[in-house]
Amino acid sequence: MLANFADRTWLWLAAEFYLVGFLLGTWSLLRGGRPLNVAMYALIVAGYAMQLTGLYLRGMAVGGCPLGNTFELFQFTAWSAISLYLVIGVTFRTSLLGYFTSCLAAVLTLISLAIPAWDSSRSSGLFGNNPWIEFHAALALFSYGVFGLLALTALMLQLRNYSLKNKRVGGWFSFLPSLYDLDLISVRLLVFGVMLLSGSLVVGSVHWVQNTESVHWPKLLTTVTVWLCYTIALALRLRGQLGARRFAWTALILFALALLSLGVIDANRRHPAPAALHRT
Repeated sequence: MLANFADRTWLWLAAEFYLVGFLLGTWSLLRGGRPLNVAMYALIVAGYAMQLTGLYLRGMAVGGCPLGNTFELFQFTAWSAISLYLVIGVTFRTSLLGYFTSCLAAVLTLISLAIPAWDSSRSSGLFGNNPWIEFHAALALFSYGVFGLLALTALMLQLRNYSLKNKRVGGWFSFLPSLYDLDLISVRLLVFGVMLLSGSLVVGSVHWVQNTESVHWPKLLTTVTVWLCYTIALALRLRGQLGARRFAWTALILFALALLSLGVIDANRRHPAPAALHRT
């Protein structure tokens, strides 16, 4: 059956399942009810399986992790966010997290699918058959998925704060976790994301110090800038110098900037360093 479907077909199906899950949740909330957790979770799982299949077929085609263009970077970020949600969603016990996660996945996958230029070329042998560099790239992109989930909890925190300020505690606002719980979840996600991105940079540096000519400096500086911004935000939050509401706004802004950085990373990657061109 896999051979009869192109990888983009599977990814389109995944996007549609994520979108249906989001629309189903929206319909339930507009009717004043609790999000249909079981149905929405099933749709997310189905979409996740299809997206995983599409990414697997891409990986087989390029002989490595499918991170060769902007389209694949967005798809992998969405997949990472869904992966994390499926692991921790039940633990956090927030009925709206699946709703917002399906929205994020639908937006990222549909936007990437709707822009053909993002998938106009696909790179083979992108990492020079170096498993450590491939692991570095995958780890960095997975951290972006964590930051995406962080942005969702930050959005929920803002909504909860709005509901309390305006004394709107009924309806779907009643399904939001408390400010304390949302802040606690956000801080834990930020710690996890920074740890993953730090690990990615450490793994990459092992190769870079041995072959500095192969380093794509704009890409490296962009990634380090993203890491530095999130690390500073974490330090300020842990020291109490960044309040919960400002922290939430910071998480939302930083994730938007992180998504923009993917375009810079991919544009730089399409012009490899001279040493990489001659690598066998």
